Amino acid sequence: MSLLTLNAGSSSLKFALFPDDGDDAPALLSGMIEGLGTRARLLVTHTNGTQRVDEPLAPAGDTDSHEARGRAPSAGARSMVNDTDEALALVLARLPEWTAGEAIRAIGHRVVHGGIRYTAPALIDDRVLADLNALTALAPLHQPFNLRAIAAAQRRFPGVPQVACFDTAFHRGHAFVHDAFALPRELHEAGVRRYGFHGLSYEFIAGQLRALDPAAHQGRVVVAHLGSGASLCALHEGRSLASSMGFSALDGLPMGTRPGQLDAGVLLWLMTERQMDAAALTDLLYRRSGLAGLSGMGGDMRTLQASTEPAAREAVDYFIARLREQIGAMAAALGGIDALVFTAGIGEHDPIIRARTIAGLGFLGLALDDEANAGHGRTHGGRISPPHATARVWVIPTSEEQVIARHLRAVLDRGDDGH
Repeated sequence: MSLLTLNAGSSSLKFALFPDDGDDAPALLSGMIEGLGTRARLLVTHTNGTQRVDEPLAPAGDTDSHEARGRAPSAGARSMVNDTDEALALVLARLPEWTAGEAIRAIGHRVVHGGIRYTAPALIDDRVLADLNALTALAPLHQPFNLRAIAAAQRRFPGVPQVACFDTAFHRGHAFVHDAFALPRELHEAGVRRYGFHGLSYEFIAGQLRALDPAAHQGRVVVAHLGSGASLCALHEGRSLASSMGFSALDGLPMGTRPGQLDAGVLLWLMTERQMDAAALTDLLYRRSGLAGLSGMGGDMRTLQASTEPAAREAVDYFIARLREQIGAMAAALGGIDALVFTAGIGEHDPIIRARTIAGLGFLGLALDDEANAGHGRTHGGRISPPHATARVWVIPTSEEQVIARHLRAVLDRGDDGH
């Protein structure tokens, strides 16, 4: 029997299958559907690295598709996939094809927001689902898709245990000064506080760093999770001390379509002078801001760096400036820095962003080995700083799915609900 993990978002669906052997074993296979809403593509890779599937999925409106919208595609048919629901239907329908019919013992889900209550993974039941639905307003770009994945898996695998693993849980031990806003205390008690996100990624990186750099792991580490969503985490002795993200996934660093740090007065001005209501502000802040808003060209860093347009260059410059500032803020929270880790899509694959960021942080003892950085650290065990640097720099690929599988086994073994 196997363990299935699902990580559903608005533009992609990631999934993996793990052995149910009680060990922290690697995935049997992993895959994703990327480009939802544009030109979706299915990728599935076996654990030995041999790519098994690389399949373009018909874009919206493709008349060649033989599948009706919203129905589970049959194996081997050319599939139309426009959104998360259709991506889930395709993946769940074709799992037997990829797994030789191996049974699914349990399913683990990435859920972005767990609020105050969920500080550990939780076995999903009606009460948990009601709680998570109530948190949708705090993560409107993520929570609805996480919940759709749960519903789809329940329909496809009735009676199979399902576990929610929360991005916020890793940060729930923060001290009051890193948890609170300077608002009336009753709002803090009602749940208006700094939650932090990307916790599953940070938990994985903390575990990897323990093996790669034990001294740094026991010290002061800043992790930069840089992708379409981006944040920083200050780790001390492998635990989250502070995060650049706050009450929602809007705060901190500028992102693909989200603004990051923003003066709340801007929102008041938009409400009074532009008569923007909550729906309009939600659309602006989650879908039309960040790198996409600054550049007018979309939020893909690769596109922006390849462009000669001044607005694209300015968007990249802005991203790097804010990234340097907030790395400095995380170092201040830690009282210094022993290591900086880059991870996620931009962090793992963009040597230019890494080099430009480190170039402004020499005062923290950070430096780069240019050759190691160009090779993303692969020839140096992940380290991209020179031996003489007082603070080490690493590139460490993250795996939220590995952490979900680990928690899934633990919840099944314990039989507790994580409340």
